[in-house]
Parts: sequence; structure tokens; C-alpha cells
Amino acid sequence: MQKQEILSHVDHTLLKQQATWREIEKICEEALENHTASVCIPPAFVKQAADFLAGRVPVCTVIGFPNGYQTTAVKAFETKDAVANGADEIDMVIHVGMVKEGRYEDVLAEINQVKEACDGRILKVIIETCMLTEEEKKELCRIVSRSNADYIKTSTGFGGGGATAEDVALFAEYTTDGTKIKAAGGIRSVADAEEFLRLGADRLGSSSLVAMLHEQD
Repeated sequence: MQKQEILSHVDHTLLKQQATWREIEKICEEALENHTASVCIPPAFVKQAADFLAGRVPVCTVIGFPNGYQTTAVKAFETKDAVANGADEIDMVIHVGMVKEGRYEDVLAEINQVKEACDGRILKVIIETCMLTEEEKKELCRIVSRSNADYIKTSTGFGGGGATAEDVALFAEYTTDGTKIKAAGGIRSVADAEEFLRLGADRLGSSSLVAMLHEQD
């Protein structure tokens, strides 16, 4: 697979707690140079990044991150604030506790409330696969497919596990209605990235993939 083809699917990511504006600015510059799909950054930096990028690369941010157990009202407020600051894409974390209680309709309702707050922006739903059973993953594929969200996403990268080939393949099998797939966390090589794309991922969330691709030059 050609390097630029892979780069076009990358959400170039920096979400570590100690990130500074200079570090965020650097990944924005790298995103511009490499024509990545977006930059994925903390909400506190969205306005600066949106001003810096001026529409040249989409700005993605995270909501309910990384634990997902905020109330729906808080997630909707966070989303509206991010959109007002210039976010083009929103990656929200579900409340895994709801899943463990079998409250799938509540999960669906929350996703749709956040999507409404997106005001037309792309919404990706992080389900944190490392915390779920196979049946829970399958049911969440169905729920996200029924929702108004655009993507289902594997992981925050903060939950103790990331994307696996098995989970991306499961998503590809059980999502419907045009729901797209984002693999994030656990992309440790270019080979991983190529495998996830081959299995059906449309986006790749990674802080290191841009550098890994250039190391191959």
C-alpha cells in the first residue's frame, strides 16, 4: 500500500495529559505536510488549532474522554463547546457501565444526543473494546449502526488495550447502514495499519504512524 494512501486515513493524534500548545502545533504542521485525514487533539486546544489550520486539515477532538462516564448533558455541552471552537469531528466515549447493565437503548439515546450537538459534524463512537465481551461488541456494532453516528471506534488508547485485527474484522461483519470504522490504539507498525485498512477500517488513530511511515523512506 502506498504511503500517501495510508496517510490519507490517519487521524494524527496527540492526547497525552501533559501536551503543550507547541506539541499540538507540531502535529498540526505534520498533518499539513502529510495530508492526513485530521488532527485529533484535546478540547482545550481546538480553538488554537482551528485558527492555525484555517480549514486546511480537519480538527478532531474527544468528548467524555477517556472514561466515558460523564452524564449525557455534560457530553452534549462539551460537544457544543468544541464545535463553537472550530472542531470538525467529534470522537465520543460511551459509558461502558451502561453496557454492562444492558442499557443499550440508553447508549443509543446518548449517542444521538451527542450527534445532535455536533451540528452536522462527523461523530465517531469509541466503545473501548478491551473492556467488552464479544457479545457486547456485536451488540454495540448494531447500536452504533442504528444511531446517527458516522463511525464506530475501537479504543481510547487509555483503557489498557487498543485495536486488534479481530475487533476490526468483527466491526466489519456486524456494522451496517454505512457505519464506518476507526481503529485506534495498538497500531505499532505500518503492517498493522495496512492490515486494519484491509479489514475494513476507514480511519486510523495514531500518534506514531506518521513517523513510522517516514522511517521506511
